[in-house]
Amino acid sequence: MTLSNWNDIIGSIKWDANGLVPAVVQDIQSKEVLMLAYMNEKSLLRSIDSGVTWFWSRSRGELWNKGATSGNTQRIASMAYDCDGDTLLVRVEQQGSACHTGSYSCFYNQIAISTNGEDQETQEAEQSSDRFGIISSLESIIAERYAERPEGAYTTYLFDKGVDKILKKVGEESAEVIIAAKNKDNIELRSEASDLLFHLMVLLRERGLPFDDVLAELTSRHGKPTTNKMR
Repeated sequence: MTLSNWNDIIGSIKWDANGLVPAVVQDIQSKEVLMLAYMNEKSLLRSIDSGVTWFWSRSRGELWNKGATSGNTQRIASMAYDCDGDTLLVRVEQQGSACHTGSYSCFYNQIAISTNGEDQETQEAEQSSDRFGIISSLESIIAERYAERPEGAYTTYLFDKGVDKILKKVGEESAEVIIAAKNKDNIELRSEASDLLFHLMVLLRERGLPFDDVLAELTSRHGKPTTNKMR
């Protein structure tokens, strides 16, 4: 269900006693949860009208535009509310770090979870069955590097050098994949293909193109007849 009428939107949300609703902010590209903030009617309306996030500061008692002073803006890609209408999900294109500490996400304090042997085995089995789990992990790490730019990290170096450097690396790795394949060296091919995929994902992040969009393109092509362009 998509709502466009302002009164319908307001009426569908369960505001708390202070007229607020929590808003979970998620990176549209990496799918990482970036932060939790609160909106009231005015900040929600301003977010919808402007296309960037506005929240209500409970400590200062005023509206605030994310990134207005830091430059770490959030352009809204989509908004939704949950089945109970008491939580918003705001998917954004994050510019820079989301957290005031300079971290990519506010949720960087990890909690260790204790499991017994059986649970651990189950967990490991589930992880091994996820063939493409590393893609999601890598996408998150690249997004974090893009936002935080830690000194000494190779990905930071690529982003700092810009798109021309990244394109050069994509070209170099593509050539090395071809050479490894021509040499019938599968060990080398595996290594070079991994390098190519990594640099391609860095390029996608630099250009702001979600990996999911590439997967969606592949899905849209699946089963469609191909054209023979040979003359």
